[in-house]
Amino acid sequence: MNEVLEVLHREFVYVWYYFLLQLRQIAGYWALGMVIGSLVSVFAKDTIHNCFGGLRDKKWGVWGVIPASLLGVASPLCMYGTIPIAASFSRSGMRQDWLAAFMMSSVLLNPQLIMYSTALGPTALVIRIVSCTVCGIVAGLLLHIFYRDKPFFNFDGFAPGASHDTHPNLLLRFIFNLGRNIKATGLYFLLGVFLSALFQQYVSADKFAALFGEANEGFDVLMAATIGVPLYACGGGTIPLIREWLAMGMSMGSASAFMITGPATKITNLGALKIVLGMKRFVLYIAYVMAFSLVTGLVVNIIL
Repeated sequence: MNEVLEVLHREFVYVWYYFLLQLRQIAGYWALGMVIGSLVSVFAKDTIHNCFGGLRDKKWGVWGVIPASLLGVASPLCMYGTIPIAASFSRSGMRQDWLAAFMMSSVLLNPQLIMYSTALGPTALVIRIVSCTVCGIVAGLLLHIFYRDKPFFNFDGFAPGASHDTHPNLLLRFIFNLGRNIKATGLYFLLGVFLSALFQQYVSADKFAALFGEANEGFDVLMAATIGVPLYACGGGTIPLIREWLAMGMSMGSASAFMITGPATKITNLGALKIVLGMKRFVLYIAYVMAFSLVTGLVVNIIL
């Protein structure tokens, strides 16, 4: 019995050491991401959404999917916040290909997650920003081609919800927003750090690289895109995992695929999208996400 306790204690010490090591390395990125996200949400959210609304009167045609996707990346809202806003834009006459670009990129990325992703290094950060923006643009182009004369979204029943950022004191408004961000992401962040510590202690780097490294000729990307569906819970929680996986030999293409399928198939996002799209178009959405993530991962591996 004493020997078992000694082994458990030793393993606990090892995992705790790796946990603290990872926490020290990445906590600053997480904190900075929350601060930047709250600043954007409190002071720039309305400006970003007004800019998108202002596109409605522009005569840019299908090329409007480009600024729409960029504004989606800049929007601090999650999917449940984006859909009511998109519903309002739709009712005011916004083109649905522009809406698709805005919503797709908004699902994948936001200012807070951009700051988190700086912990992955400049290469991964640039790939994430570019791939998510392009994913939104391509989604808009596909709607323009295949759904030009028929509706793709059904926003019935969705209306803009009440904003939480209403306190007259701007400093307190920011502090309250920051507190909500901590509450929403803090537990997932710590869980991600803990899981990365477990990987570091118990998973062989050589075996992991054999599964997810570039030498696996595309299968690594397929596996990463697939595990992104059940594993992704919160952006802040996955950054420590991706960071550890890259250190263990995961190819950048595999990481890129995971960073697309993960947020795009997050359970809470899928529930809202299922209502808006209906079953047939929902299946098309999942197929598009998987196909785009696979192509992105393969292209990244070829380039790098």
